[in-house]
Amino acid sequence: MPAFTKPSEATLQTFEGAVAGLQGVARRTMFGYPSVFLNGNMLSCVFQDRIMVRLSETDRTEAVKSHDAKPFEPSPGRAMKEYVELPRAIMQNPSAMRRWLERGREYVATLPAKKPKKK
Repeated sequence: MPAFTKPSEATLQTFEGAVAGLQGVARRTMFGYPSVFLNGNMLSCVFQDRIMVRLSETDRTEAVKSHDAKPFEPSPGRAMKEYVELPRAIMQNPSAMRRWLERGREYVATLPAKKPKKK
């Protein structure tokens, strides 16, 4: 596993602003970075200096084709199914960020809830 870098303060603020008030989400840490989950399923996460979001197939296709989003790969060649890395143009637009997180929340809400793992 490669060494992970810290996100910029701007990326953390963008993420916090976009997830603030998202209905039903729980904050956690994933890969050592801030993330949000809905019903036990990861919805969005900061990764290094990037933000990724889980989207439906239709929304992923739109994000990639129309907005230059990329499949999210925490390690090269190891894409995480259903997740895209949002481009800087979206990250720098608070209303666009919020819209994509809301679209992700709508999709993740359709997934079966995950039960917490026993310790």
